Amino acid sequence: MSDNGKPKFGMYWASSCGGCEIAVLNIGDKILDVDAVFDIALWPVAADFKYEDVRNYPDGYIDVCLFNGAIRNSENEEMAHLLRQKSKVLVAFGSCAYEGCIPALSNFTSKADTYRTVYLDNPSIDNPGGVLPQPVNRVAEGELTIPEFYHTVKSLDQVVNVDYFIPGCPPEPHQIWAVLQAVVAALTEGAELPPAGSIIGAGNVALCEECPLAKGEKLIDRFYRPYEIVPEPGKCLLEQGLVCLGPATRSGCGALCPQVGIGCRGCYGPLDGVEDQGAKMLTAIASIINAGKVGDNGQWLDERLDEIMDTIADPAGTFYRFSMAHSILRRARVNGAKNGGAQ
Repeated sequence: MSDNGKPKFGMYWASSCGGCEIAVLNIGDKILDVDAVFDIALWPVAADFKYEDVRNYPDGYIDVCLFNGAIRNSENEEMAHLLRQKSKVLVAFGSCAYEGCIPALSNFTSKADTYRTVYLDNPSIDNPGGVLPQPVNRVAEGELTIPEFYHTVKSLDQVVNVDYFIPGCPPEPHQIWAVLQAVVAALTEGAELPPAGSIIGAGNVALCEECPLAKGEKLIDRFYRPYEIVPEPGKCLLEQGLVCLGPATRSGCGALCPQVGIGCRGCYGPLDGVEDQGAKMLTAIASIINAGKVGDNGQWLDERLDEIMDTIADPAGTFYRFSMAHSILRRARVNGAKNGGAQ
């Protein structure tokens, strides 16, 4: 609490697109309630705060901190530790902080290959000297430093203890308001907070359960990319050959994407008890492929199965788009090394 009795609110943006910051404004006029209830202790995208200001706060000074973004570099990790120390309640806010999300797709390759793609083999880059970012660079005026770029992207809870998780890319307004209300009630009314580690504002059944699209028998002869087919309105997209991760994804968003003809991409993460969202979806896919029947020639079945699966563009990026950092894989092996070495 601050001297005036108002709880302190913080929000920080690590490795992400920034959509989670904008999502806070989607709570509409309730943003005025946030301003009325909280004092802002940290929100760099909205006001001029310095890291040194945060370092000078007493431990636990921030009552609730929404941390969005994955841990991509040393600055992200430093701020994760600092905000854990300064916050009573630390929330992994959005899919990047919760599961690694899009930044963690680079775990399918190496730091060196990422640098090569971005700084050397990129047609929009003019870099004849092949210069790559260096953590330390000495110039006439002194020593310049930038954050160290890590080999492996991590989720927030792989670096520090996290009190609560809000999934989504970005989270929906009702989720954001739910966690803020819970903290305010605990601070002002003595209400109990949800159990530590809870996923707040999301459901506990598969997205398909809340999707209004009609579902029937699923037997898939091939898959389509969104631009290759105009889906029949009102009918399950997966039955029409459009990859939809609804069977492997937690409910809570209201099935917003499937209702406008776009298959669920999985941003709410896996259901309780599911260790690997991508593997869960592969199991679901395997159960609906029309690859033949018992008694068919084994070689023909293998060829037919490969033919159908080849119609899924980028299976790894499709099934692990949001969950790579939290998956059993976590990252791809590089040159035979189990963890690819280094961070």
